[in-house]
Amino acid sequence: MSAASWTSLQETAGPVSRETFERLVEFETVFQKWNRRINLAAQSTQDDVWHRHILDSAQLARIKPEAKRWVDLGSGGGFPGLVLAFLLAERDGASIELVESNRKKASFLQAVIGQFNLPAKVIARRIDDAYPLVSTPQIVTARALASLPVLLDLSAPWLMAGARGLFHKGRDYRAELAESAQRWSFDLVEHASTTDAYGVIVELSDLRQLS
Repeated sequence: MSAASWTSLQETAGPVSRETFERLVEFETVFQKWNRRINLAAQSTQDDVWHRHILDSAQLARIKPEAKRWVDLGSGGGFPGLVLAFLLAERDGASIELVESNRKKASFLQAVIGQFNLPAKVIARRIDDAYPLVSTPQIVTARALASLPVLLDLSAPWLMAGARGLFHKGRDYRAELAESAQRWSFDLVEHASTTDAYGVIVELSDLRQLS
């Protein structure tokens, strides 16, 4: 990886040490090996993992640099959960829990956590079975998991308790927001994606169910 790649990471995620950058580069290689075996992400993105997945995930760290307790839903191939774990390793006392029910993907997540000694824990359960097992998070994340109305249903126990949601969304996100607003009240901040001209990170907080 070139110096430009390190620069792009810092522009996307905020200040990142050279060591963390090199660990993420090594993780990219590990991911590609596993992906050829158990299909962690679309093969069409195999040649651009750094931009399409790693940088896209890393931008969440810049949005909430002070947050230390995170949970990632449907972690799959580790985006954004594992990428955040690498970045959170630079924050004293920070950690992330990765909820993933697919056993093969959960095994991949656990292998990477062990290999790189990341501040992360895998919860190999369905999301609706994981509520009592997850520590009280400050931030809930999910990427390419479900529509926003479904995400709010899944993450409501944490968001209604004070957590904030950071969810990757595409060009149709306004329709998802409108549908969600029929059932929920929430505070919203929209963050333009730094990696996708049509993408956005929706930040949701103070979630309340409408009567």
